[in-house]
Amino acid sequence: MTQASLLISSLVAAASLLGAALPATAQERVYRCGNEYTNQIKGRSGCKLVEGGNVTIVRGTTASVGAAPAPYSNPSPSPARASGGGGGGGSSSPSTASAPPSAPRIDTPDQRARDSDAKTILEQELRRAETRQAELRKEYNNGEPERQGNERNYQKYLDRVAEMKASIARNQSDIDGLKRELGRFSR
Repeated sequence: MTQASLLISSLVAAASLLGAALPATAQERVYRCGNEYTNQIKGRSGCKLVEGGNVTIVRGTTASVGAAPAPYSNPSPSPARASGGGGGGGSSSPSTASAPPSAPRIDTPDQRARDSDAKTILEQELRRAETRQAELRKEYNNGEPERQGNERNYQKYLDRVAEMKASIARNQSDIDGLKRELGRFSR
């Protein structure tokens, strides 16, 4: 039994070494010519050899030339969008959003219920974040929190104060984001 397991483990090790050696020998040189990567530089100028790492190229999808999906327009656009006052790029036409034809249509009462649920959740998160912010500020004590017993080294104390300050800033950023999201519901 031990001889069989030894044989299996040696076969696995040999296979992994062979698998690691094959890609290294099969790779070709890759050149960067502007924003394009190629392994053939014939007739191109300004190409540089890419070294020190693998290049993975993901090809994008192309739109079909035939039929384009019909844009979805909101039957009751918000006043800010309908008037072109959304702070956009200078166009005065109302904006339309396109949705794929297979996208499910949501009834107005269902959407209102979802919006109400989302608003309730955001308000709860905002209250929780504001409570946490008050606790953090109280503990921070205007940059002079009480020293703990394990902070005989002054640098440990300074590190904790800096982390508290960063935590307050992160939490304030979360509060600002939640307020922005809630502002979307009041329009």
